[in-house]
Amino acid sequence: MNKVIGILLVIFIMGCKEKNKNQEVDSDPLSGTEMETPKASNEEWSVLFDGSSFDSWHFYNGGDIEEPWKLEDGAMTFYPPAERQEGVSYNIVTDKEYTNFVLSLEWKISEGGNSGIFWGVAEDEKFGQPYLTGPEIQVLDDEAHPDAKNGTTHQAGALYDMIAPSEKVVKAAGEWNQVELMVNHETNSGHVILNGKKIVEFPVHGPDWDAMVANSKFADWEGFGAYTTGKIGLQDHGDIVSYRNIKIKEL
Repeated sequence: MNKVIGILLVIFIMGCKEKNKNQEVDSDPLSGTEMETPKASNEEWSVLFDGSSFDSWHFYNGGDIEEPWKLEDGAMTFYPPAERQEGVSYNIVTDKEYTNFVLSLEWKISEGGNSGIFWGVAEDEKFGQPYLTGPEIQVLDDEAHPDAKNGTTHQAGALYDMIAPSEKVVKAAGEWNQVELMVNHETNSGHVILNGKKIVEFPVHGPDWDAMVANSKFADWEGFGAYTTGKIGLQDHGDIVSYRNIKIKEL
């Protein structure tokens, strides 16, 4: 009799464990199927440049990237040509367009150098340069380039000619700087984090954005800042500049 009771007790305990196990499985009550486990946050990033190729990029209004851009030590580096045909620029843009995103990259500028990071770039033959449509985050040697003397909205990390950095955290020419650019039209917010410090915050559309543009050099530029969805661009400003570890997370 005791043996029978023992067997029944074991069966009862095993049944309870199996029931609890089934209750722990996340499921869709409508379909009866198991739900996928959310992906880890680092899987949300897409690599735009891994140091080995120019895949994901091309010349603005042009074709595949070649000289004067080069791949060196895991970075893409621009070397201004000794002779340049009049009107020819070597700006590069992403193959894909983006609306809401976080862009992360590192940049290194040469002594006295100037470059920039654009977003919202419209690629069209009627626009000869990315800066005609894309707002710019300034890349600059603040110590030696004369544009740094034209006001704080022209200094490294600034939303060019509109919002100045709240503090000076840029590293010297020849050193790597890490930057994060966030643009979110859903929340109407953008920011720049340079070397771990949030130094710029701004709206990305609406009356406040329009007021910033109206008070800048871009006030009468047709199409400037007008494209909610556009490409990411890196600028040929005639100086040596390097970029690496470029990735983007769409929001």
